Amino acid sequence: MKNRLKVLRAERDWTQAQLAEALEVSRQTINAIEKGKFDPSLPLAFKAARLFNLTIEDIFHDEVETL
Repeated sequence: MKNRLKVLRAERDWTQAQLAEALEVSRQTINAIEKGKFDPSLPLAFKAARLFNLTIEDIFHDEVETL
């Protein structure tokens, strides 16, 4: 799953550790999500969406593009 987490974090000048603290996960989890090596749970995706005041779809999207 692709995501915009790194871009959104950088726009706010947050470190991975700061974002991890806000989402109550480890920095390693944030790193893995940003690199596309880990897909967040639905509750974590909702928490990120609330934090950034966006929808889940604005942050996370499937790698398969629809026509």
